Amino acid sequence: MTIYAIGDIHGCYDELQALLELIEFSPEKDQLWFTGDLVNRGSQSLQVLRFIKNLKNAVVILGNHDIHLLELAGGNAFKNHTVHDVLNASDCAELMDWLRHRPLLYHAPNLNYVIAHAGVYPLWNLAQAKRYAQEVEAALQSPNYQKILKNLYGNHPNQWKEDLTGWERLRFIANAFTRMRFCTADGQLDFEHTGKIGSQPAGYLPWFQAPNRTLEDTPIIFGHWAAIEGKVNEPTIFALDTGCVWGRHLTALRLGDNQRFSVRSKTKNVSA
Repeated sequence: MTIYAIGDIHGCYDELQALLELIEFSPEKDQLWFTGDLVNRGSQSLQVLRFIKNLKNAVVILGNHDIHLLELAGGNAFKNHTVHDVLNASDCAELMDWLRHRPLLYHAPNLNYVIAHAGVYPLWNLAQAKRYAQEVEAALQSPNYQKILKNLYGNHPNQWKEDLTGWERLRFIANAFTRMRFCTADGQLDFEHTGKIGSQPAGYLPWFQAPNRTLEDTPIIFGHWAAIEGKVNEPTIFALDTGCVWGRHLTALRLGDNQRFSVRSKTKNVSA
C-alpha cells in the first residue's frame, strides 16, 4: 500500500481530483492522509467533505477551519466564511458528526510518521502529544461537544503547563495542534503573526526550529502555514500547505521516499 499525505484543501475540490489523477490514486491500493483544513475559503467545501468521508481508509486530521465549521454548524455566528453549502446541505448533521470524530494527531508506528495540522508543540514528546490530543478529541466526541466548541478558541494561555485545567487546558492543546506557527525557546506561542519565516517578532522562531525540540528524530507532516510555501529546510519536517486556495498549488507527499507531487491552483479569488 502506498500512502500519500495531502496538504490543506480549503474547498478546492477540482484541484484535489487533479492531484489524485496525477498520483494515479487507487482507493483499493493506496491510502490518503489529510493535514486538515478541508473546508472554507474555497468554493467546493461540500464536495470535498462528501468525497473524503466516503474514502475507505483515509486519515483525516482536524484543522482550525474544520473546527470553525463545527462551530458554525452549532449555531455560532461568524460573518466571513464560504461554507454555506455545507451548512445548508441535507446531510450536514451527518457530515458534522463524522468531522468531529476526526483526530488532532495521528501516528503510524510502523512508519514512524506523525501528522498534525499545525505541527507538534516542541516541548512535548510523542507520548505526551498523543495523550493531550486525545483529551480534546474525547471532549469533541462527547455529548457536550457544543459547549466545548464555544470555549475552545482564544489566545490564552499561550504557554503549556501540566497543571492547566478546564477550558484553558483544552484550549491550549487545541491551539497547539491547529494554530501554532511561531514560538519562543521556552514554548510561548504567538498567534498573531502568520507570515513567512523572518517576519516574526524578536525572540520568536518557527516551532520546528525551537532549540531542544523533543521530536527531532520523528518525521512530522503538517499543513496550516501557507506563507512558508512548503519550505522548511528541516530533514524530518514536511510542510504541505502550499497555498492552493491562494492561487498556488495543492501538494501530496508520498511516504517512504518523500517525493512531492503538486498541481496548480485554479482559484482566482478568495472571499474569506
